[in-house]
Amino acid sequence: MAKILNIGSLNLDYVYAVPHFVEAGETLLSSRRDVFPGGKGLNQTVAAARAGAEVFHGGAVGADGDMLLDLLKDAGADVSAVTRVDVPTGHAVIQVSPQGENAIIILGGANRAVSPGTVEAALEKVEAGDILLLQNEINGLAAIIRRAWEKGLRILFNPAPMEAGVKDLPLELLDTLIVNEGEGRALAGDMDALRAAYPNQKILLTQGSRGASLWTGSELIFQPAFPVKAVDTTAAGDCFLGYYAAALAEDLSFAQALRLASAASALAVQKQGAAPSIPLRAEVEAFLREK
Repeated sequence: MAKILNIGSLNLDYVYAVPHFVEAGETLLSSRRDVFPGGKGLNQTVAAARAGAEVFHGGAVGADGDMLLDLLKDAGADVSAVTRVDVPTGHAVIQVSPQGENAIIILGGANRAVSPGTVEAALEKVEAGDILLLQNEINGLAAIIRRAWEKGLRILFNPAPMEAGVKDLPLELLDTLIVNEGEGRALAGDMDALRAAYPNQKILLTQGSRGASLWTGSELIFQPAFPVKAVDTTAAGDCFLGYYAAALAEDLSFAQALRLASAASALAVQKQGAAPSIPLRAEVEAFLREK
């Protein structure tokens, strides 16, 4: 079985309940504050680990990052390649109104202080043929992609949050480019345009409640979404990607990987929260046996 390395973001989400969004010059009382684990990197590692894969997480946290490391370890991930840095852990300050609307400020923090040494230490955990997961929430992505390609890793990249600089990355070195429809349009357009723009890459296009489409280089595989009543879709994409990577690590077929990932995502959206909503492999298998 192949190993998975995720060099990705680790965030703390500070969520404040407020009567309305704070205005310029205003001091506002909050009725409640909650602290949650977050970051696309963390969510994807948790998903891959709960799917049963051997997963290593590389990245950085500040002195306040113990909660995140404990969560990853509890999920079964190896965090020995996460380093401590002298800046705060990446975090978000989130205002939530009584109507459920939110306003968010994000500080990259430690996620933007991942050193070349940390990257090299993380890459030592894996070897040619293993899988590297990346998102667009850490610094140094171009160098990481080139170094991983030199090492012979299968690089799966999810360019979220999408920004103009993504096009400047060495995307031609990827094994698989994973985008939602909005990210796909920003990069090139629809699936046909993406295939034309990145002819040597597999393209995985997630399409929300409709499902997901994968161009393997020789065929187009569509996996419809499982019909469920969604409660919270926050971690749906991350859960999907973590489970998909785990399935590839097991050497399942592309069709089997898509089906497993779609089932995991269907279970995740039926629960509140991000990482806490990601199901265990046994739950996903039980769900699939009923289909």
